[in-house]
Amino acid sequence: MNDSPWGATPSPGRWGPPDQGPAPLAGSGYGVGDPAHRAHRAQTEPMPIVPGADGGDQENRDGHDDGHRLNGPFFRDERPGPPEPLAPHPPASGKKSAGRDLRAAVGVGAGLGAVILASLFLRKEIFVGVIAVAVVVGLWELTTQLAKRKQIRVPLVPLAIGGAAMVIAGYVRGAEGAWVAMALTTLAVLVWRMTEPPEDYLRDVTAGVFAAFYVPFLATFVALMLAADDGAWRVLTFLLLTVVSDTGAYAVGWKFGKHKLAPRISPGKTREGLLGAITFSMAAGALCLHFLIDGGTWWQGLLLGLAVAASATLGDLGESMIKRDLGIKDMGSLLPGHGGIMDRLDSLLPTAPVVWLLLVIFVGAG
Repeated sequence: MNDSPWGATPSPGRWGPPDQGPAPLAGSGYGVGDPAHRAHRAQTEPMPIVPGADGGDQENRDGHDDGHRLNGPFFRDERPGPPEPLAPHPPASGKKSAGRDLRAAVGVGAGLGAVILASLFLRKEIFVGVIAVAVVVGLWELTTQLAKRKQIRVPLVPLAIGGAAMVIAGYVRGAEGAWVAMALTTLAVLVWRMTEPPEDYLRDVTAGVFAAFYVPFLATFVALMLAADDGAWRVLTFLLLTVVSDTGAYAVGWKFGKHKLAPRISPGKTREGLLGAITFSMAAGALCLHFLIDGGTWWQGLLLGLAVAASATLGDLGESMIKRDLGIKDMGSLLPGHGGIMDRLDSLLPTAPVVWLLLVIFVGAG
């Protein structure tokens, strides 16, 4: 038996006959149990054949592996077997895939649009309620994913109550009311989290303050637009420009997109799509400011459309960063073909303060 763990020389028939050193003779000074004798035998005796190590065993010849073949950096096969057959790919049709169920997406989008328009022009208070419901559902989706993916325990109850109060205060009391509600919501998050163990307290309340700012506070600017005398038309302009920007980016990027915009954040977005968003949004802005907003002009609409395209794109990329950090594709699954509520609010939320501010500059607070 060979005492060497790996063997000292290769087996015959592969690299040639083993080197035959001088065998120990009687009287040579080597005893059978002598350590020097054992070392000499290790250098002169052929290495035993290890299955899978020389490519000569049956499993390597017929391409099968019974699970006992040795691998890794010390047991790498010198003669790999034939590559495994690849799974057949469906024949290429030459058409790009949209990546989602377009029929469901269009149907859900049309339904949401009908609800928004009906509430917007029926009574402003109803639309404020729609904003508050969207904010609460968005907070629920965000906090659920934070808890599931990062074990961040954000208190939902004070966030939901404070978020709804923020939207209502913004509509009733203006920007001052929104800021006060934001401050009270932050305080409520800090106090509510004190009822749990202190471990990760700072992390959890920081995430809670971020959630309060990201969802309800930004949504409050929609309520501020709504509070103007022509508030319904301002909100409609805001919604139209954001939707047109997203649609233009999608259509142009799907048809002509070749150069990635931010491949590490959102591989599907292209520079051509961004140009489509800017073009479509600027054209829609010129029309909206001219026909829908009293005192607005077409060139102001061009500037507004450009700003909306930029903010909507950045908002979409921002939520993509959050989802990549969480390791998810969508924030939720409430809206077939769209994902969750937050997946629809991603470009709307950061665009709301931009549109509100520019409309105040161009035509006044109303």
